[in-house]
Amino acid sequence: MASQSAERRRCLSCNRWGGERTPGSTPDTVDYDEDNDRGPCQEGPWHGSSRRGPRNACGQWVRWIALAPPTLPPALPSAPETGDNPAR
Repeated sequence: MASQSAERRRCLSCNRWGGERTPGSTPDTVDYDEDNDRGPCQEGPWHGSSRRGPRNACGQWVRWIALAPPTLPPALPSAPETGDNPAR
């Protein structure tokens, strides 16, 4: 099994890609079989054309719904209220 990060925004991690894959054991990755790494583009810009592989990409990438949402960086602490804000 090979693995690819969804951050690369390639066909393997796109919701439109119809090939064999599974969510990776590492967050935000996709596992796939290198001997079976081609799949059709479904309703995307390559729909009905050649089968797409792990290096292919386009400008209409949609995150695969089987992947958990990307983790957001921790929020910055808010400034303490001072009570002397003239804008209030």
